[in-house]
Amino acid sequence: MLRLSCLLLSAVSALGAHAEPAAPSEPLTAVLARWDQTEHPDLRAVVVMQQGQVVAERYYNGGTREELHDVRSAGKSVTALLVGIARDQGRLQIDQPVQRYWKQAAGTAIGPVALRDVLSMRSGLAADDEEASSPGNEDRMDAARDPKAFVLTVPRAAPPGTEYRYNSLTSYVAGVVVTEAVGKPMDVFARQYLFAPLGIQRWQWARDASGITKGQGNLSLRARDFATLGELVRSDGVYQGKRIVSAAWLRDALTPHVAIGDSDPYADGYGYYWYAKTHDINGTPVPVRFASGNGGNKIYVVPSRQLVVAITSSAYGKGYGQRRSEAILKALLAATP
Repeated sequence: MLRLSCLLLSAVSALGAHAEPAAPSEPLTAVLARWDQTEHPDLRAVVVMQQGQVVAERYYNGGTREELHDVRSAGKSVTALLVGIARDQGRLQIDQPVQRYWKQAAGTAIGPVALRDVLSMRSGLAADDEEASSPGNEDRMDAARDPKAFVLTVPRAAPPGTEYRYNSLTSYVAGVVVTEAVGKPMDVFARQYLFAPLGIQRWQWARDASGITKGQGNLSLRARDFATLGELVRSDGVYQGKRIVSAAWLRDALTPHVAIGDSDPYADGYGYYWYAKTHDINGTPVPVRFASGNGGNKIYVVPSRQLVVAITSSAYGKGYGQRRSEAILKALLAATP
């Protein structure tokens, strides 16, 4: 059974970290209205920020501004931010092996793997979320009585650093490493050094049967707060004049370390739990970095347009959710100077 850690802060208003937009963008608002009536009624919200201000937002199918929504694997990208914050504090180094921080991992397949390879899905472990028979498949890990111990039994399938294989097990490992390195549960660390400084007051992050914050996902946020995380990334780690995470870490995390275009139709490259894609918008190449979760949950960061687009969607397990979110992004980019 999952344990939810729901941490409530009360220092900001119910509207969240951002006030009402003084001048909403009529073109962008019109774009969002196109999805009011769709074939699949599971789109929840779209929030658009430009130059740090909310310029358009819309809620669909009963969604509300206060709704906490599970953004699924987009939580992996938040784990990457927390790895960066811990690194900035001198608590861990990504060139060091997992076993330096997680002592029990010594002597196992994951133990000697550099954290850098864990963050880029190149751990070499026999873990693949697309294959139900994979020893480290996400469903097998979730079903284990002790997921943390389960991870230590997963064998190696390839030398670390040689093959990209998308799986939730490695981002779970990153969460364990953060927990061990900082000496507290990762959700507690997140509250102190990420969410509270950003004014994010309501959220839930599931812990598993081992009591470990699920670095692989199951983070629930309000749509505006989801967008705020994207704004932090767009502004190189500074929010309202305060440094939250280093620009150097964000550059490294957002740099594609492996090409995945042959296996992923929505991305060209993969960094540290962040994706990269260059879209052709009216003949102009527009680079985008993004967090992605099952069902079409996205944070799109578009530096050249000073734009952040956050999308929440409940199309879990449905391929159209990803297509729809990309279509929304492209329509917004076409309408944004």
